[in-house]
Amino acid sequence: MKRWVPFLKSEPLVSVVRLTGAIAATGRGLNDAAIGPILEKAFRRRKPSAVALLINSPGGSPVQSSLIGARIRRLSEEKEIPVYAFVEDVAASGGYWIASAADEIWIDQASIVGSIGVISSQFGFNEFIGRHGIDRRVYTAGKSKSMLDPFQAEKAADVKRLKELLSDMHEVFKGHVEARRGGKLAAGKDLFTGEFWIGHKGVELGLADGIGHLVPKMKEVFGDKVRFQNYGPRRGLLSRFGARMVNDALDGLNERAEFSRFGL
Repeated sequence: MKRWVPFLKSEPLVSVVRLTGAIAATGRGLNDAAIGPILEKAFRRRKPSAVALLINSPGGSPVQSSLIGARIRRLSEEKEIPVYAFVEDVAASGGYWIASAADEIWIDQASIVGSIGVISSQFGFNEFIGRHGIDRRVYTAGKSKSMLDPFQAEKAADVKRLKELLSDMHEVFKGHVEARRGGKLAAGKDLFTGEFWIGHKGVELGLADGIGHLVPKMKEVFGDKVRFQNYGPRRGLLSRFGARMVNDALDGLNERAEFSRFGL
């Protein structure tokens, strides 16, 4: 009732957005199209004192990571609302990209952070189809149009070009982290090798601001009477069946593989 009385001050409100899973442009993973409207609501509804991000992601698409991070920064600056990231199991690679969009990053003593690097992986099937008498026929206009075709033998020029692209993307990732974490990062330590760290070590290196959890940290900042409003995606009942169920199973296997890289 108090919030409806204009001359009485209401308790601080923190909007909580959960960001869980691998980051991918399609499927059930995190992407800007799916999470964007949720972030918009979290920043705009009921005039929150802060937005808290609960992050548990092994990474994924660098573009989707960048889009989500950029949206967080834009909304934070437009609404003048601080953002706090709270890492659960892992915020690695693209997951850390998103976490570093926050003004402060808080982790558990067993959380994994870092893995600031870029990776590309695929399979080669050219020998397999050859053994089975399958003839691969590819016609292009443009010599690089079939670059890294998994059904053709790997070419040194293609690998060189891919490494150049990965290096360029790595520089974008590094620039984002340096811009957001600035002087907090440990001097004299190369944090951009793709290596990752746990808990207090991540704090020592400046990848996180400290060990802390959502409710006690927000009470420390905004007082014991702080209120929380949760925001997250809603799934309809019918979306759990049929083809969607099969797609979710495949996405789940991919996500499981991403988390397994960090022993999770």
